[in-house]
Parts: sequence; C-alpha cells; structure tokens
Amino acid sequence: MKKLICILASLFALLAVLGALVYAAVLYWDKIMELLCKLKGMLDIGKDSCCCCADEAEDYADWEN
Repeated sequence: MKKLICILASLFALLAVLGALVYAAVLYWDKIMELLCKLKGMLDIGKDSCCCCADEAEDYADWEN
C-alpha cells in the first residue's frame, strides 16, 4: 500500500510539473517566439522569412468590414 501511495504521489508531482511547463509556454508564447526570431537573426538563418519584422495588422488586413 505504501508503494502505491508513493507511485501516485510521484505521478501527481510529475503531472503538476508538466502542467506548469505547458502553462508557462502558453503564457509566454509571444516572448518565446520573439527570442527565437532574435536568435535566428543573430545566426543569419532564414533571413528572407524573419518572423519578428512582420506587422500583425497585415494578418488581419482582409477582415475589414
């Protein structure tokens, strides 16, 4: 019984950590992508498709009423 409780406690802790990681990734997604774009720019990878230079308004330009 003690072994089962320890396994369940460790499983719960693992799920809590994974949930916190997913939550942080969703919460800071914009900052993560901005950092990746800066790293791409520093390494000169994909100079033609820089994702941080685009204007967000261009994505919704065709949504005008």
